[in-house]
Amino acid sequence: CCTATMVKMPQYWLFGISASWVTDLTLIYRGLGKFSLQGQPCMALEDVPPEKRQIACTRSFGHPVTALSDLTEAISEFTSRAAEKLRRQSSLAGQIHVFAHTSPFRTGPKFSKSVVMHLPRPTADSRALVKTAVMGITQMYEPGPQFTKAGVILLDLIPNNRTQEEFEFDALENQNCGRLMDAVDAINDRFGRGTIHLGSSVGKGAHRDWSMRQEKRTPQYTTQWSDMPVARA
Repeated sequence: CCTATMVKMPQYWLFGISASWVTDLTLIYRGLGKFSLQGQPCMALEDVPPEKRQIACTRSFGHPVTALSDLTEAISEFTSRAAEKLRRQSSLAGQIHVFAHTSPFRTGPKFSKSVVMHLPRPTADSRALVKTAVMGITQMYEPGPQFTKAGVILLDLIPNNRTQEEFEFDALENQNCGRLMDAVDAINDRFGRGTIHLGSSVGKGAHRDWSMRQEKRTPQYTTQWSDMPVARA
């Protein structure tokens, strides 16, 4: 029988050998390393990251949730955050994937369901997205299970300047929704997330039993005045 022995060699040995030998007998990344050492660019740099094909906002609850009202509040909050990300990349969503499940390690009734809700037309309006997501979680809800995680995923994303035209009986409302969402985002960016929010979600600083505990979170030295270290002489 035959045995193969792998010999480790330094990186600079690639510079003097032929490209065909590298391509045939070594891994592709070693070939890229040889070309890079010779000054030939192999991988293009992205000045602007590509737009996301889907946008998700999911969280594990700090405490188990059993009531539909708490699930609705959490899903509304998650959808609002996903909608902010959607508008930030100038996109519209055509579908919403809503899910919720219990912990596989806890005793009691098990639950794990999801549903994809289709929107009448692609939109970035938080009101329409939250309304659709709440309809989805309401369809799935069953009393009894202790839910430990839920979330939403925005699907079927398209640029906001490429939409299919149709007869709109609520054209005036749709025309103003873009300006309304821009104003909401601007106020929340200036005064903090949740300063302006939908009625089904929670406001800034509100108490939420389902929110993550984050007891071991690293202090936010660069974004929170309260976490900034103080030096006394």
